[in-house]
Parts: sequence; C-alpha cells; structure tokens
Amino acid sequence: MSKTIGNGASKHHATLTRRAPTPGKATILATGKAFPSQLVPQECLVEGYMRDTKCDDASIKEKLERLCKTTTVKTRYTVMSKEILEKYPELATEGSPTIKQRLEIANPAVVEMALEASIACINEWGGSVKDITHIVYVSSSEIRLPGGDLYLASQLGLRNDVGRVMLYFLGCYGGVTGLRVAKDIAENNPGSRILLTTSETTILGFRPPNKARPYDLVGAALFGDGAAAVIIGADPVIGKESPFMELSYAVQQFLPGTQNVIDGRLSEEGINFKLGRDLPQKIEDNIEEFCRKLMSKAGLTEFNDLFWAVHPGGPAILNRLESNLKLNTEKLECSRRALINYGNVSSNTIVYVLEYMKEELKREGGEEWGLALAFGPGITFEGILLRSL
Repeated sequence: MSKTIGNGASKHHATLTRRAPTPGKATILATGKAFPSQLVPQECLVEGYMRDTKCDDASIKEKLERLCKTTTVKTRYTVMSKEILEKYPELATEGSPTIKQRLEIANPAVVEMALEASIACINEWGGSVKDITHIVYVSSSEIRLPGGDLYLASQLGLRNDVGRVMLYFLGCYGGVTGLRVAKDIAENNPGSRILLTTSETTILGFRPPNKARPYDLVGAALFGDGAAAVIIGADPVIGKESPFMELSYAVQQFLPGTQNVIDGRLSEEGINFKLGRDLPQKIEDNIEEFCRKLMSKAGLTEFNDLFWAVHPGGPAILNRLESNLKLNTEKLECSRRALINYGNVSSNTIVYVLEYMKEELKREGGEEWGLALAFGPGITFEGILLRSL
C-alpha cells in the first residue's frame, strides 16, 4: 500500500467545470477509496463461510446460496482472512466472548484503510495536508478512546490544531451524514478544507450461523469492507482545485416509532443486528415526500430530470425506490454497480456511488441536479440536493 502524500505539487491538474460553483456553497473537490487485500468473489463465499465457521447444516448452506444470488453482489473485500482465523479460532465458535479480540483486529484495520483512502483523495485534490483544517471521521467498526480520527490525523501529518469530528455507529447513512456535517463546516468557516473519511469492516459481526439469528446470513451475503475519503470546501481556488459536485441543501429526518426496525446491539460476542422485514416498505411509504422536500429548494418537480446517488442497502430497497418514484431504469445504475462490485460497505458506499456518478455526469447533456440518499437505524433518512459542476 502506497503511503506517499502529495505536497501540493502533485500530478493533479485542475479542470474547468461546465457550471460555475455557487459562492459560499460547499463542493466536493476530490474522492478516494481503499480496500483490504482479501477479495471474495460471491461464487466462493458460501463454501468459504461454511468451512470457516465449521457449519455442515445443509439447510443453512442452501439459504445462504439463495441469498448470495438475490443480493446481486459479485465481489467484495474483507479484512477477515485465513491468518486471522488461525490466530483467533474463537471468532468462529458460537457464544465465545470475543469483543476484545475483534477490536484488536478492527481498530487498526479501519485506520489503515482510512489512511490509504485519504492519501489517494489528497493526491487527487493536489493540495497539502497542512491545508486541511478539519477532519470528519465516520465508522461503525471500531471502539476506543481516543478514536480513529486522532490516529488518522497523526499518521497523515495533519496540523495538531485540526478540528476533529467523530461520528460513530450511524450505520449505512453515516456517509451522507458525514457529507452534511462537512458541508456545514465548510460553509461556516471560510477558506476551510475538510477531509471526510469513512472506514468499515465486518469483523465485529462475523460469527457462525445460527437459525435463531437469520439476519446473520443476510449480512454474510451482502456486506463488505473498505474505506472512502472526500475533500470538501467552498469557493474552490480557480486553476488549482477541481470541484465536480456542489452540496446544495441537506436534510436529516427520522420516522417516529421505527427505532426497532433496524436494531443493533453490542455484546461480548460482537455486534448483532436484527432487521425488520418491513424496512423496504417503511422506506417506500415515506421516500417521495422526503425527496420532494429536497427538490423544492431548487424548484424541481420531475424525478427523472435528476441524477440519483442512492446508498445501495440492498436490491429490494433500490427496486422499491425505482418502482415507487417511477424512475427510468438507468437512474440507479451507479448504485447498482457499487453494490455489485463492493457489496454494502455501510457508510463508505455512497462515496463509491458518487465516484461512478462523476464519470456518468461527464457525458454531454448530463443532469445538473441530483439527490444523494441513505437510510439507516432510526429509521433515519439522510438526503442532500446535489448540483453537478
């Protein structure tokens, strides 16, 4: 893994935007991503998982095979490896108190991935680490004091007066929350440059299958590991920075009475999730009103006039959204590609979607306005009205 950080004189070349940024509005200036070395093709997942957890239940294997097909995922990356299981065999033993061992693996792993993603992002941006004024660090995969934000800032060589914000255990909507928080910082601190970093691993939730925990198999078939990074700032420097997207307006809201639909509990065995079967329906019932609230800020009324960067929590959510809003098939293509290539990587995934979207919007006639959306525990909706530059 390369850890060379640019000093502001990198190979980055600023590019002209098709549309002028709005003065004072936060923009995305660069992105980066990173993954652990272990790549798992979906067709190899079942045999490997059954072997690693020493499970010989044919009905569980059949269910996992079915889930692996329905998720649409083709490849994922994972921190978990043969070497880790050899060192910590208790991770695959039902009922073992292994939170200490899990954190010994997860804490350094998430920072290592965050570091690699941040370096890639900073090098694309072309600025100096000394110009980063704030860091927003998002993870649902580590627990410690001080947090990964401090370790990351130190390893990057950021100034010791960098403003740090740490967002823990938000789940799948954490990446969009991070964008919203970074937007607020950028717009209220003229000249600031914010590094948003998200990093996730499934180590805390890895465990042998149990029929009393059916969602464990969904997690095994769907989730992956990785990190992402974004540089955000207002009033980009002409000739030096290349903004490609403006964060126009952001909204967060929760659905009252739905706090148990996505339920995560930390125990001595790690983290355990329960997911209500009514989650896709709850999202479908409330998504149109939420989207129209965002769209109204730019006087927009037609869903198919927008580009869509939706966190791909799973194919059912994407399918419901597409059907409910009557979106053209290609509107969720970037979200589906991210799901296929990386799985659901929790808070990181929205950045992978935006990277695909960046390439799509370069084409002639690309839409000016779009929405970034994510859903998670609460049930919480996070949304940002985006403007392509």
